[in-house]
Amino acid sequence: MTREAYHKALKELQNELMAMGDMVSNAIRRSIDSLEKRDIEASKEIIKNDIFINKKRFEIEERCLLLIATQQPMAVDLRTIAAILSITTDLERIADHAEGIARINVMVGKESLVRQLTDIPKMAEKGLSMLSRCLKTFIERDAENARAICDEDNEVDLLYDGIIRELILLMVENPKVIEGATYLIWAAHNLERIADRVTNIAERVVFMVTGRMEEINVSKY
Repeated sequence: MTREAYHKALKELQNELMAMGDMVSNAIRRSIDSLEKRDIEASKEIIKNDIFINKKRFEIEERCLLLIATQQPMAVDLRTIAAILSITTDLERIADHAEGIARINVMVGKESLVRQLTDIPKMAEKGLSMLSRCLKTFIERDAENARAICDEDNEVDLLYDGIIRELILLMVENPKVIEGATYLIWAAHNLERIADRVTNIAERVVFMVTGRMEEINVSKY
């Protein structure tokens, strides 16, 4: 493989990573939308389509390993490929959390939600914004903004804590809603974990750019 072909292959890898990011973001949006609209069939489709995200991860990993084995990349190129390998894993895990929300909606079934969704969609939008901007920092090699995105995880944690408090109070006041409230707690937990995964991606961006491993997602409240 010529150097030109090698750099083209590396560029294609990055494009495939961004395509996977779009697939994952779409799964998150659809999972929350189906929960809000009580659309069981849409949730079942999200669950079924998760296999395509898994397939995309494996395809990217195979191409990364092939480049490492055949081209023996050094310095920043090697860190870029290592970052892609790690980020694809986190993206696949984020998709699993979206699938988890879809499964929760299927479990709720035709029952009404025990409370109106307010902060759960806010958590989703915040996580989606963090993910989109974090992937942008990967393309732009922007370690500074990647670090800043990690700080935003605290905003998601605060929303999550508020949801837990409200739902526990609701269960105390009316034990009949315990099962339904528990489902919403599980949904919120999936969204909290999505934000945690985004901070992992941001840490990999920092590593790719600087060559230093840093733990940035330490709670600050």
